[in-house]
Order: sequence, then structure tokens, then C-alpha cells
Amino acid sequence: MMGELAQFHFLRPWWLVLALPALGLWWLQRREADTTARWRRVIDPVLLRHLTIGGDRRRWLGPENLLLVLWALGLLAVAGPTWRQLPSPFAQAARPAMFVVKVTPSMLERDLAPTRLDRARQKMADLLKLREGAPTGLIAYAGSAHLVLPPTPDAAALTTMAGALAPELMPRQGDALADAVTLAADALRRGGQGGSVLVFADAAPALDEATVGAPVTLYALNPPSRAADPSIAAAAAVLHAHVVDLTLDDADVGDLAHILATAGPPPPAPGEGVRWEEAGYWLTPLLALFALLWFRRGWVLA
Repeated sequence: MMGELAQFHFLRPWWLVLALPALGLWWLQRREADTTARWRRVIDPVLLRHLTIGGDRRRWLGPENLLLVLWALGLLAVAGPTWRQLPSPFAQAARPAMFVVKVTPSMLERDLAPTRLDRARQKMADLLKLREGAPTGLIAYAGSAHLVLPPTPDAAALTTMAGALAPELMPRQGDALADAVTLAADALRRGGQGGSVLVFADAAPALDEATVGAPVTLYALNPPSRAADPSIAAAAAVLHAHVVDLTLDDADVGDLAHILATAGPPPPAPGEGVRWEEAGYWLTPLLALFALLWFRRGWVLA
């Protein structure tokens, strides 16, 4: 909260300059409305208080004071107070991602019906629906890593390619996770728009400390009734990656979509800068409340 308040500013601060003529008019109105001002020059103030009825009392609830309050609130609202940025929906939707899928015999285990690999395909399809229009690529790995599809907004093409993956198609058996993640980061770098890497795997090999160059998320393909393979957590620590566990509902897909939409800096949208949330409309109820007081009988403002 304190961080947001530190960003407090006005979107249109030049409107606040009108506060100066508002204060000037208020001061002139109060001066003209003071009917005893001219008598103070010739009558002793102590005596004047006994010669006037109510002349020594100031009414703070008056039309001139209410007009000043309305003017001040209106200027604050029009100036556009703000302290929170609005992420661009177009920039978030356009964040590229690389899906990295492990294609080994262990992915054909049926503890996740029909198989772990099929469940990965289903989750990918659900995730692509949430990321409609976002460039997404595909990498398959076993003992070696291979680029199947560079980042593309064509979700149908990626789904088709993922459906054709099978362990017997891989030229070498093993677990080249590090090579696959590096290849994915290189593909994103060549695209020039940033992005993040999402790995679908049931286990991971021991990794040496390495810098990937892109945010990484590991999606653990293990039954919800069983804890994720400890190797996933170990690989995540080396890759500085998020870990998302599989769930039977869509909660995991929602988490993945959020991570991919917010990981790393967003790509610049053409002609679009930082957008701030307008907060001036919160003052409109106060304006309406004070405006109701203006209808008091007997109030006149010249």
C-alpha cells in the first residue's frame, strides 16, 4: 500500500491552477459579505460588538464556503488523482511463451489417465484457450531437445503438433531438460519480444547452476494424491523457476495463465505507454452530497 501511495500523482495537474482564482473569488465574496467591515474603521471594535446583532459571528456553513468546497472537490476530480497502474490487456495477451514437453517412456504412465503425456496435452489446450492470440511455441525433449514450432498465435497448429509427439519419435532417450530450456530461451530471444518458458514434466535430472535468460515455470505432472517428484523442486531451485502442481480442476491452468501473463517485462505495445487507473470518480458522491446543501432556503450568492 505504501508503495502505491508513493506513486500518487495527478493525470491532469494543470487543472489545479484554477484553485488560485477560486480562492480569490472566495476571499472577495467573504469581504463583500462582511457588512460590518466599513464600520470597523470608525467605531471601536469592542463597542461595535454591542451595536450589531450577530455581526461578530462567522457562518462557516454558508453558500460561499460551500461553493469553495465544491470547486475544490471538482478540481481534484478533474485533475485525475491516481496511484495504481493499469496493465495493458493487449500487452499481457501478447506475451510470448514456449511450451517445453518431456517426451519419454515415463510420460506414458497411466497414473494420470489416460497418460501423463495426454494429460499434458489437455492442459496445454486449456491454457491456449486462456491465452488466445498470444504467441506460443513448442519444444520436445528426451535425451535431446528439438524445436517443434516457433512462437505463433496459431493455437490449432500447436495443438496438432503436440498431439503427434511420442517417445518413439525422439532420436535419443534421456532427460535433456537443461538443453530444452536453453533452446526455448533462444527461440524467445530470436523473436525479440521476451516471454517465458513453461516445462511439462513428471521428473527432472540433476542440473548445474545455469542462467537461462527467461523466466521458467515447471508444471509437475504427478497425481494430485501424490507429492511432486523431489527432482522437480531441485530443478526449480537451480532454474529459479515457479512450480505449479497438477490439479483435477482448472485451478492449475488459471495459475499457469497468470504466471505467463505477468512473468518478465511485457512487450511494448505500439503507440501505448503506461496506463494509470483514474480515481477521480470516487469524489463524485461527495460532490453530489454537498450539492444537495445548495438548495437550503434563503441562500443567495451574488
